Amino acid sequence: MISRAQTVAFQGVEACPVEVQCAVAPGLPAFSIVGLPDKAVSEARDRVRSALAVMSIALPSKRITINLSPADLPKEGSHFDLPIAVALLAALQILPPEAAEETLSLGELSLDGKLVPINGALPAALAAAEQGRQLLCPKASSAEAAWVEATPVIGAGSLAEVIRHFTGQSVLQPAQPGEVLDAPPDKDLADVKGQAIARRALEIAAAGRHHLLMSGPPGAGKSMLAARLPSILPPLTAHEALETSMIHSICGLIEAGGVSRTRPYRAPHHTASMAAIVGGGRRAQPGEISLAHNGVLFLDELPEFARPVLETLRQPLETGDVMVARANAHVRYPSRFMLVAAANPCRCGFMTDPNRACARAPQCGADYMGRISGPLMDRFDLRIEVEPVSFYDLERAEPGESSATVAARVAAARAVQTRRYAGCDGVRVNADAEGRLLEDVAQLDSDSRDLMLRASETFHLSARGYHRVLRVARTIADLDGEAAIRRDHVAEALSYRMGR
Repeated sequence: MISRAQTVAFQGVEACPVEVQCAVAPGLPAFSIVGLPDKAVSEARDRVRSALAVMSIALPSKRITINLSPADLPKEGSHFDLPIAVALLAALQILPPEAAEETLSLGELSLDGKLVPINGALPAALAAAEQGRQLLCPKASSAEAAWVEATPVIGAGSLAEVIRHFTGQSVLQPAQPGEVLDAPPDKDLADVKGQAIARRALEIAAAGRHHLLMSGPPGAGKSMLAARLPSILPPLTAHEALETSMIHSICGLIEAGGVSRTRPYRAPHHTASMAAIVGGGRRAQPGEISLAHNGVLFLDELPEFARPVLETLRQPLETGDVMVARANAHVRYPSRFMLVAAANPCRCGFMTDPNRACARAPQCGADYMGRISGPLMDRFDLRIEVEPVSFYDLERAEPGESSATVAARVAAARAVQTRRYAGCDGVRVNADAEGRLLEDVAQLDSDSRDLMLRASETFHLSARGYHRVLRVARTIADLDGEAAIRRDHVAEALSYRMGR
């Protein structure tokens, strides 16, 4: 007799269907797993055998073969334990074969039969909904999976509970979604004194999701400003929260099944490897640029990052996704993020400070900032100089606007963009607009168009640079509540573009 159970294999955020087939046939006693399993899947036989022994279920003295179909798809992870156990119990006629085949299951078994939380419950629930099946998973992962309301999610604490559920002895109730996690920001823009230009640039970047580069001496407040950026960003929409949670789910970053509406903020150290930033490794896991999807990626000390690592950011910044290609895997991850970077003007950091001028200026600054290639620099929409604040200003300056006040303006500008780009596939904010769409939404009058053309010739703007200035000007106009871009909007956008 051959019994079947359903599960999934993860390729990036995609959950590929896998059928677990179990055959119990006469022959020398053996328990084998075939179908391109990795080490964790091969070891499932020992965990399953021990879990069944705890419940006094003895395996027959026959040849037990588990086949994971399709056989040419790599199977990785311990979540295959539960579907293997379900298929085996169905073959032993302990579970109804029909119920086992109609359920998509995944979960790791401990030696005493308890089900251990696993990664990827949310993508698995989406796969179950597409297949029209219910999902069976560990109880600790069920609140996360239950966010997919299109399919019932059954959370079990042990293999014994699974048996009692399928045999009708004690039916488990469908799980409920976890809480929406909306922790208030712990950092406020009101803490920043002075820095009017930097605050304005931060607001524009948040309103249009523009990439921002801040340059200035140590202690000027670059990291402080970047850390307060999440406090003025609007919360994730329901669609964005699902996109982001899918990536965090396969990495095990969702806590207690709760889905956060706060935009992710990732700040890797400058010693991070290419695989850590872009994604990769043995299982082609997502990197920081994908974990920051729909949020912020902050790179402090930008020139200190390895040159090859920085160059790999160029393509994701344009396309909004990244293809992690390895010999045994080609996985695509979404990576539409806002890049915020900070850099000192030179290695010692004091090239622009007249009181502590660098002895090697200006060559020191040229060499240091030269680590950032021209094509990558061209992708920053706003480049500003962050000057240090004097002690007098720190003591006497009035507190600036709070994050709540700035966030309200940002939310209003984002709402305008949401209405403007409704129905435009893949375009949500001004930073996404390009080509004919960008020209249509710019609505330049004759004065602003003339300024753009003269600036393009004077500063030798690339086509990319020209369009990025248009996007920033469109965002500035949105913050001012203007339908058309005026000359002063273009002038302000150009001032940020020429800064360095």
